[in-house]
Amino acid sequence: MSKSIYSIGHSNHSIEKFLNLLKDFQIEVLVDIRSHPYSKYSSQFDMDNLKQSVKKSGMKYLYMGDELGGKPQDTKFYDRHGNVIYSLIAQSLPFLEGISRLEKGLKYHRVAIMCSEENPVKCHRSLLVGQVLTERSIIIFHIRGDGRLQTDDELIHDDGDVSGPIQLSLF
Repeated sequence: MSKSIYSIGHSNHSIEKFLNLLKDFQIEVLVDIRSHPYSKYSSQFDMDNLKQSVKKSGMKYLYMGDELGGKPQDTKFYDRHGNVIYSLIAQSLPFLEGISRLEKGLKYHRVAIMCSEENPVKCHRSLLVGQVLTERSIIIFHIRGDGRLQTDDELIHDDGDVSGPIQLSLF
């Protein structure tokens, strides 16, 4: 049987809607992979508030933004224009250790990785973390804000809004 993981973006959902989306897909562990686990506009998704809400709903919360975040502090992961170079992150030891830790967790729990962007086409959870997991034969299911579940193939073919910088290949 293939290993799988879920992906979700908190967007500007209410905490109730967000938690219900996770419950709809029987998520046991929410792994926050935001480099900066705070929301300027939706304080319910600040790390402490989110952690408390997730725990109250019977799930576990795990922060892994230091390992799997898309905006690392170290300037070596950026080009001269300030754009993140995902291929460099994907080769870094902390990232690879985070991926390994995530893979181990998938053996025991139903896991969703989380970031802020609703559309995974525009988010590092698909463009970076998802690509590396896919290369390791892990299937990614994206939980969309309207309750749909999409695979990467469905995203590529169905998403009408693919504007903006997209890094389709890491290497």
